[in-house]
Amino acid sequence: MEVLENKLRRAAERQGLVLEKSRRRDARAKGFDQYRLLVDARDIDHHRLVTPFNLTLREVEERLTGDGYDEVEP
Repeated sequence: MEVLENKLRRAAERQGLVLEKSRRRDARAKGFDQYRLLVDARDIDHHRLVTPFNLTLREVEERLTGDGYDEVEP
């Protein structure tokens, strides 16, 4: 999975996005092992506050490589 995660980080960067993984370590916690895509902009701190970790790695892959990215809100 780490190889796929790194590949998707690079793909996100090429599209002007930032891929972040939740830092939660409790497997029962909401957001555990979840990801989010952020717009790489000057206002990134604001996006971190309002964008939840709600994507699996496979969902991130679909959004970055397919038509699903249009659904991501900045």
